[in-house]
Amino acid sequence: MGTFVTRHEHDAETCPAGHPEMGQMLLQMISGENASKMGIKVQGDAVVGGHTFYMIVDAPNMEIVQQFMGPFTQMGTVEIMEARTCTQVVARGNCGPTANIWTSPTPA
Repeated sequence: MGTFVTRHEHDAETCPAGHPEMGQMLLQMISGENASKMGIKVQGDAVVGGHTFYMIVDAPNMEIVQQFMGPFTQMGTVEIMEARTCTQVVARGNCGPTANIWTSPTPA
């Protein structure tokens, strides 16, 4: 099980919060119940600066997180960063580089 930070950014025109059906679908998609079906645990989420959405998730691997974040790539870009907890970094003795970063193509 790994820890990942996801970052999704979209334009105001494609913002799902502005569409009642899309907003509800988004909330259902990131719900703990839905995420657990893919072996993912959502640790937290936040919207920062308008149209940038972050999540911290625990998941079996990067590929599962890519699948989970797939619908977001239709509205904007997605970046998934493999992360470590502060406890892991201290136990290791250094921060070291992040092992894996994935960025989706920009939607057409």
